[in-house]
Amino acid sequence: MSGKADSLKTIFYALGANFAIFVAKLAAAIVTGSGAMTAEAVHSLADCGNQGLLLLGIQSAKKPASAEHPLGHGKAVYFWSFLVALMLFSVGGAFSLYEGVHKLLEPQPIRFPLIAIAVLTFGVVAESFSMWGCMREVNKARGARSLWRWFRESRQSELIVIFGEDLAALLGLVFALIAVVLTMLTGNSVFDAIGTLAIGVLLIVVAVFIAVEVKALLIGQSADAELDDAIRAFLEARPEVVRVFNLITLQLGPDVMVSIKAEMLPDATALDLINSVNAVERAMKERFPEIRWSFFEPDIAD
Repeated sequence: MSGKADSLKTIFYALGANFAIFVAKLAAAIVTGSGAMTAEAVHSLADCGNQGLLLLGIQSAKKPASAEHPLGHGKAVYFWSFLVALMLFSVGGAFSLYEGVHKLLEPQPIRFPLIAIAVLTFGVVAESFSMWGCMREVNKARGARSLWRWFRESRQSELIVIFGEDLAALLGLVFALIAVVLTMLTGNSVFDAIGTLAIGVLLIVVAVFIAVEVKALLIGQSADAELDDAIRAFLEARPEVVRVFNLITLQLGPDVMVSIKAEMLPDATALDLINSVNAVERAMKERFPEIRWSFFEPDIAD
């Protein structure tokens, strides 16, 4: 099975890089008057806020189960991840589109373009460091799967969001750098406006992809297919189990709920059957520590 990524480490990588980039971009945007640079500064500020929301979501998911939330608060991280996608769409993408249209209608020359180029180059380096940290954790989680397949199948919403943010940030910086360089070489500020619009479209596209993936988790999604198959194989290999009729898994943030309907070996007494079921559940939770809740129904038919 694929490994478990350290989402917290990835978030702190991204938060540190984005804050440093935001300060540099904001100063450069004020000095140069570049629309692309302004869009990028807002994008980085939104990313900093997004990482704060993800940290809040991870912390909220750790709250213990209660009478009103008997299966815990694990899915809270999905809500905050979905909120991050909305912010990326609105604060980042929509603002960039607005700024791009404004620059097209009222073109303004870029002042001190070399400063903008230097800041954007610094941003590419810093964001590449954040992306490197993110990809280390993504590679642990995806195993032999392709990056696209991991993105579609992953149950770690916070890692999906950070990956999408880092990718959008890195590509956005490249778009802004190209726009500023073309504006400086040609003296035509339309390139700066086009770069700003391209950043807006990029952020909206990434936000939509993230929102679609997190929505599935928010509604309710099974555990990772590899984990699901491994649990079934484990149950079928147990000497107490004759056959598995039904296996349902549900991902609840970092935890998993399992419901099993299986035929057990005939036992002398009801107490023997109970002990057999308890032994299987105990061994299953030891083998798969992410399983927090299990509901086992012994039966003779599906």
